[in-house]
Amino acid sequence: MKNTFGQSVALTIFGESHGTAIGAVLDGLAPGIPVDEDFIARQMSLRKAVGDISTPRREADAVRILSGVFNGRSTGTPITFMIENQDTHSRDYGELAYKARPGHADLTAQMKYHGYQDFRGGGHFSGRITAGIVAAGAVAITALRGKGIKIGTHILACGGVKDRTFGDVSADIDKLDGLPFAVLNDECKDKMTEAILAAKQEGDSVGGVLETAVYGFPAGVGEPWFDTLEGVLSHALFSIPAVKGVEFGAGFGVSELRGSQSNDPFRSEDGKVVTDSNNCGGILGGISDGMPIVFRCGVKPTPSIYKEQQTVNMNTSENTTLQIQGRHDPAIVHRARVVADSITALVLCDQLALRFGTDWLAGNDNNTDKTQGEI
Repeated sequence: MKNTFGQSVALTIFGESHGTAIGAVLDGLAPGIPVDEDFIARQMSLRKAVGDISTPRREADAVRILSGVFNGRSTGTPITFMIENQDTHSRDYGELAYKARPGHADLTAQMKYHGYQDFRGGGHFSGRITAGIVAAGAVAITALRGKGIKIGTHILACGGVKDRTFGDVSADIDKLDGLPFAVLNDECKDKMTEAILAAKQEGDSVGGVLETAVYGFPAGVGEPWFDTLEGVLSHALFSIPAVKGVEFGAGFGVSELRGSQSNDPFRSEDGKVVTDSNNCGGILGGISDGMPIVFRCGVKPTPSIYKEQQTVNMNTSENTTLQIQGRHDPAIVHRARVVADSITALVLCDQLALRFGTDWLAGNDNNTDKTQGEI
């Protein structure tokens, strides 16, 4: 299985939804980066299931750091994050050993792993595995903030309700920081919540669109062709369960424009080249242009719904029906928001390390003694 992403700063994920624990290993991060366990806990809380719009499964999601941190700073060796699974109801999944849930990876997992996969709660395919990504992402976000780079994601659309898009990107990112339900227009929260609860009452679910912006990212990062900045970001973003589409800047909307409308005019401002518009989403030729990086992710409705569905018995190949049990989210878009932030931060740390060197994120000078105390 391919569970590692990144070239210089690499993330490896491990675990299953109903296994003993899940987690992540972050390798290649520069030494000396602050590791704030309170901030990690804050980020983890944004992914937690809360209230009626989320699954009743309630995990503490307490993160244990097993290696790679000393005196509150990264040591430069692999940082291992472990999160115990404590609230599992595995009996709810007995029927799924042979009945594939529509919209889930049950069928494809059976075909690839020949029945040896852990099917409980989706096993290794579960959105639960993103908890380790968020823990590691919190450290990456801290590193980026130390270089003046900040990331924010909001729910652009959910259940037929639309939020406004980014305006003043820097101020909007600050507004979103720490919000448990991330919208820019405060009135959208209640309307989106109502749409989610309406679907829940019918045993159904809803999807949504996440919009992410990165402010303060330097120009000149990325590669042309096969390792474009948007290509690498998309590669990682598509690893988030339920993400089925990614677009940058004006996205598919550029197909309806003329070149004179799509092009972003350049101008000089205080000695820096900027653009009057940002249809390219901050990336040209696969390389960052210094403007905010803006992209959107389409998140499908939670496939675990309580309506009866048609399926196949994977043991007998006979047609049958399935009505799932257990505890499930009527929407995951609000919980996926912090995962998008985290994945983005991890990718950008990797790209910056490739461009400027491993120590750039921490501002380290190889000729400077960073010893903070005596042994």
